[in-house]
Amino acid sequence: MTTVSFHLEESRITAFEVKGHSGYAAEGGDIVCAAVTSAVRLVECTLNDVLGLGAAVKVNERSAKISVYLPGGLSASADNTCQTVLTGLMVYLTELHEEYPDNITVLEV
Repeated sequence: MTTVSFHLEESRITAFEVKGHSGYAAEGGDIVCAAVTSAVRLVECTLNDVLGLGAAVKVNERSAKISVYLPGGLSASADNTCQTVLTGLMVYLTELHEEYPDNITVLEV
């Protein structure tokens, strides 16, 4: 099962972590894993390559884990944009959970 944890401070998302394999299908044919990976990569590219925010990204292939942390000291405008992007990711992954409840879970911690 893939577990996605969104780290919140008050109502603000400060980081998210994705770990585990969904187990929907064999490696290379797992559509749930592909959907999660694609969404996470899109968000990471949006935060860092498009917005230039320097979000910290940690990848551990051995444990099938990726973590993305927002930097501190963002302007109000940049933080609002980040919150919109991250909330969109949370909504998307929650909808994926509703479709594949045995393969992905989404938590707010």
